Amino acid sequence: MKRIISILVVTTLLLVGSGCKKFLSLDPPNALSGNNFWKTKTDLENYTNGMYELLRKSVARLDMKADASSFNFPFFAFSGDLRGGMAKENTEIGWGRTYVANLSNNNIKALFVDAPSGGNNWYRVFNMIRFSQWDQFYKVIAAANIAVDRVDGVPDPSLTAEEKRQYKAEAIFIRNMAYFLMVRQWGDVAYYTDAYHSAPLKRMPMVEVLKKCREDLMAVKDDLPWTYKDPVFVAVRGMRGSALALLMHINMWLAGFDTGNEKAYYEAVDALGDELYNENGGAYALLPLERNGEIFKGRSKEGLFEVPQNANYGESFGWSYYYDLVYYNRLAPDPTHPYISYDTKFMETIYPVGQADKRTDYWFDVSTMYSGNRNFKMLKFFVNRDPNSVDGTSFDASQIIFRYTDAILLHAEALANLGNDGKAKEKLNIVRNRAAAAPITSTGAELKTDIFYERCRELLGEGHYWFDVVRTKRIIDPSYKFGYHCTVEQFKAGAWTWPIHPSALINNPGMTLNTYWQ
Repeated sequence: MKRIISILVVTTLLLVGSGCKKFLSLDPPNALSGNNFWKTKTDLENYTNGMYELLRKSVARLDMKADASSFNFPFFAFSGDLRGGMAKENTEIGWGRTYVANLSNNNIKALFVDAPSGGNNWYRVFNMIRFSQWDQFYKVIAAANIAVDRVDGVPDPSLTAEEKRQYKAEAIFIRNMAYFLMVRQWGDVAYYTDAYHSAPLKRMPMVEVLKKCREDLMAVKDDLPWTYKDPVFVAVRGMRGSALALLMHINMWLAGFDTGNEKAYYEAVDALGDELYNENGGAYALLPLERNGEIFKGRSKEGLFEVPQNANYGESFGWSYYYDLVYYNRLAPDPTHPYISYDTKFMETIYPVGQADKRTDYWFDVSTMYSGNRNFKMLKFFVNRDPNSVDGTSFDASQIIFRYTDAILLHAEALANLGNDGKAKEKLNIVRNRAAAAPITSTGAELKTDIFYERCRELLGEGHYWFDVVRTKRIIDPSYKFGYHCTVEQFKAGAWTWPIHPSALINNPGMTLNTYWQ
């Protein structure tokens, strides 16, 4: 992250040895809780920036500058894109990336074997243990809880009441983002919002967690700015659009799991979507696809929330970004082909052959996008790569978490589920119009399917596929012909979750693990 996003003393919150005896317990150093801190606006600003740094460390490599492969952590690429999806390893290139098939087939246990597979120890290369550990997220939550507790007491007379509300709203946004990411990863999680928590906690049903998150964030969303004057903070710091997008995702997840109450959640998404689209005052916009590089470089009007990196400061997501899977590594045995390709029938379904769509021109090599083999070329993220990088992993682009198109399509999905097909198509076709694709005219169940596939084609490689098939229950729908399927019983048992590391049980007698993976 750019040096203006400094961490300062807040990074000490990460130290396990600073009195942290439980994952849910945090005894912050005196510098943060005593007379030496929480005095000025500068203290608040530095602490807030530090919270975003903690969040970044939860979903990306711990040290952005480190060369050690053990720091790689492809959180969104593995959890959201490859898992249960239609990507497959291009075995011809010779690196034995067996994790691709394991993720695609939901063979999660195989990913946690600390031994070479295909000549490489992918467990260590990609730091797989972190997919089962939630302590980094609880450090984010602990830091946010402290901020919420201390903001109002900062005595700096230059701090306005509006600024205090914003700082508190950012902290609340961050903690609810952390809870949302945890729920999608592990299902039920322990929930708390009090500062300096020390008592053991049990896991709370995820529906209840998300309801609390929704209430928490709804109360402060209006205290966030629509955007920032300083472009460094656009989409990197929480904005009102960030909160609205998170609330839309929370409601859509609830609609998938709180059976019998779906309508209320879809109606909430409809209201949130209208607010986002109609009231943002020009803060957000879909950029022309000709400006594709700006979209994924980050901090653009299309971004709602993202994790940034800055190549100018030597920062690199390295092998933690989806880009790693589809670029052509000059050090690989076959340096002219990517590690993965996508199933031909899947690509033909989301991008029907012969149908006009500018995304095929800017995001793929049209001559190879249906090949289903090592000739496959996905160019969506290539424009920001560093041509001088030795292995090709250096590039200047953010990890997008929420994008304007994502929110618009969620809105369309909610409307279709409410039976408001006309408005649903209106929203859906906003995204298709940007791509110069023919408008969708379907209705009913067919429209819902069209919206799902639009999310597939628009958000491919951005960490959404698995979560979409889980919350829409396509994972248990035998009529859905792509990707991994499980039975209803397996789904209820937690086949869609990740294992929880046994260390979560330490000093937490009421804690439980995800039994499906034991």
